[in-house]
Amino acid sequence: MFVRGYLRASTDEQDANRAKAMLAQFAGEHGARVAAWYTENASGAQADRSELLRLLADSGPGDVLLIEQVDRLTRLARADWESLKAAIQKAGVRIVALDLPTSHAAMRATGGEDFTARMLDAVNDMLLDMLAAVARKDYEDRRRRQSEGIQQARARGGYKGRPADAALHIKIKELREKGFSIRKTAELAGCAASTVQRVEKRS
Repeated sequence: MFVRGYLRASTDEQDANRAKAMLAQFAGEHGARVAAWYTENASGAQADRSELLRLLADSGPGDVLLIEQVDRLTRLARADWESLKAAIQKAGVRIVALDLPTSHAAMRATGGEDFTARMLDAVNDMLLDMLAAVARKDYEDRRRRQSEGIQQARARGGYKGRPADAALHIKIKELREKGFSIRKTAELAGCAASTVQRVEKRS
């Protein structure tokens, strides 16, 4: 069994590695260690997340996908969540979330035919679906409140929008022109790969 830690933050300004020490400590308390880390700055409402997809591609049956909270894994709409869940199940990966205590038993390797393990899997699937729905509703509520706030600010003439980081954008363009890959450009520029992709779309 390999434990793979997944760390996600929504924006480049947030520290995706914030929960790394907490997850490492949790694994150690359960007699395991995190064998690999997958970190990205991307919205949980985005289905195509390169590091999450790489984690699943690297995983084998019985591996653990370790997260701080279920909303680090998904804020997806129902159809996208069902697709992601199917990919997770196909890979044979078990999700362990610090905010889902019933999932912690997966840190102890158990036989796939063990009745207790199967019951726990069934309970976790149900709770994951519920928490995924809650995370999506929270995302939609925040987006609605944000949109309402912007509309009110525009009505008052006070909304200026979010200024682009011009220096970062120039650096990204220069690195890409030199032939660096998206991932290497993100590493050298000190930003997320999703930021590099956004800058290229605007160019």
